[in-house]
Formats: sequence, structure tokens, C-alpha cells
Amino acid sequence: MGRLSILLDSELPSRAVTVYLVLNEYADREGYCFPSLKTIAQGTGLSKSTVKRAIKDLTESGFIQKEKRYRPNGALSSSRYRLMLR
Repeated sequence: MGRLSILLDSELPSRAVTVYLVLNEYADREGYCFPSLKTIAQGTGLSKSTVKRAIKDLTESGFIQKEKRYRPNGALSSSRYRLMLR
């Protein structure tokens, strides 16, 4: 079964599948990416709050891992995501 089949056969809401597909477009060979919520929202056509819910769905179901990133001055930066279906 391919990665897309596993994702589509899951019980994830369509918002989560859409967000995963956009994250996949930004991911490097190891599955890491760090697009901002705004970038993900623009890529999906979803609101930022819907993207946040989708990321929570994906994290809780084990399809992605999320890690906070910080700027040198200590301020939060965009999160780093690791796609687990690679």
C-alpha cells in the first residue's frame, strides 16, 4: 500500500489530508519542512485556524511530528514538521 493510500484510507478529516499534501510539497528527502501557518493556509485555501486543527489531527494520528523552532533572539519561528509517511 502506498503512502497516499494509507493517508486516504485513514479516518482523518479532509482538511488534514489537504494539509499533509501541502507539507509534502515542502518536505526535503528526510521528510522535514518548516512552512509558516500562513503559507500552509495559502497553499490549501483553508483558514489558519483550520490548518491548526488539521496539524493537531495529523500529529495525534502519528502522520507528522511537530517541533517548535526559535529565532536567535528567542522569539518563536515557524514550526518544523517531519512527515512520517516517507
